[in-house]
Amino acid sequence: MFWFEDEVKRLENESEERNYQASMIFYGSSSIRLWTSLCNDFKQFSPVNLGFGGSTLAACTWFFDRIVTPYQAKSLVFYAGDNDLGDGRHPEEIFIFFQQLAAQVGARYGVIPCYFISIKPSLLRWGLNDPLKYTNHIIEKEIADHHKNWQFIDVYNHMLDEHGNPDKSYFEPDGLHLNKKGYTLWNSIIYPKLSENLHAELI
Repeated sequence: MFWFEDEVKRLENESEERNYQASMIFYGSSSIRLWTSLCNDFKQFSPVNLGFGGSTLAACTWFFDRIVTPYQAKSLVFYAGDNDLGDGRHPEEIFIFFQQLAAQVGARYGVIPCYFISIKPSLLRWGLNDPLKYTNHIIEKEIADHHKNWQFIDVYNHMLDEHGNPDKSYFEPDGLHLNKKGYTLWNSIIYPKLSENLHAELI
């Protein structure tokens, strides 16, 4: 995991320099890190962007204590998994890393609202679609059966075109990372889910 050190140190330094108390943590891979409008899109929730490029679910569990625990979070939004598949990991391995992450969150924060953004389809990794769908399925089932404070947010099905393939209009030219339209779509799906819990807390 040493190749992530520069990114992790960057996030550690930002934590020390931050001049406001973040309530909602966005944590995960470059799909989070490259969301440049994230803090503005979710400003109602006092968010912090803790994404780091190229990260896997495995890396997110490994660096959790260094990156996430300094924050007094009230909720967490998480995205990772497609890089694990790209590295050749099996769905069952990724599932185990999710279990570890959920345990880490529970040990540090207790029963706070948490959200797992489904692994997205992509043009670059469409050949991995079957294991990707299976990974989403087993994590969604795990959340439904054993993690009542977690919610699975499906972006996968919203990113397919009328032929059931990844919609090119949501991606950068590399066929992997989201463009502005892709993030606008994610925001339209994720924001209402977060607002549901915020509304519930205010009642």
